[in-house]
Amino acid sequence: MQTCQLYLISPLEVGGPFPERLERALQAGAAAAFQFRVKGLDEHEAARLAGPLQEICAAHDVAFIVNDSVSLTRRIKADGVHLGQQDGDVREARELLGRDVQIGVTCHASRHLAMEAGEAGADYVAFGAFFPSVTKETKHKAEPELLRWWQDLFELPCVAIGGITLGNCRPLIEAGADFLAVSAAVWSGDEAEAMRGFTELLGERKH
Repeated sequence: MQTCQLYLISPLEVGGPFPERLERALQAGAAAAFQFRVKGLDEHEAARLAGPLQEICAAHDVAFIVNDSVSLTRRIKADGVHLGQQDGDVREARELLGRDVQIGVTCHASRHLAMEAGEAGADYVAFGAFFPSVTKETKHKAEPELLRWWQDLFELPCVAIGGITLGNCRPLIEAGADFLAVSAAVWSGDEAEAMRGFTELLGERKH
């Protein structure tokens, strides 16, 4: 079975003490990527908040992914951008950002959308929600079988998202998720303890 890694998603509030919390989390456990997800802020303010978080991620060799905004990704030279279905075209994003920037696409529970994203040149596809989420309204329900189908046919990495916790993620790992996207499972309690739990479960070792 391939190694499954953690894909951290920020809470909506990333100011105040959050940089310290992110540092604690990344010191305690391994993550492959961190998604900067804020809503309703102008780009200047978003860039200001992203700065210290980007530095923390770089220090821990964690990819810094911007949610939704190609322009912010370009402005702060982020490692990648995650596009929802309404957030723009993969090919246009690639043209603006270049070949080295990671582009991920939300594909809900749709095989068709995932295949389209792959053909357009996405670096990964995200399926979900697998469970009810406290951080986002759940409109699409995905089943572990979708991950199994994707792994059997395609080499492009897939991310499982939506309400994932330490207690419910095993079927997703077994079905072949390359990454588990988690937010509330880490940030709603002791982030260091949660990260240690996920790191132990996923069998990763801190370098």
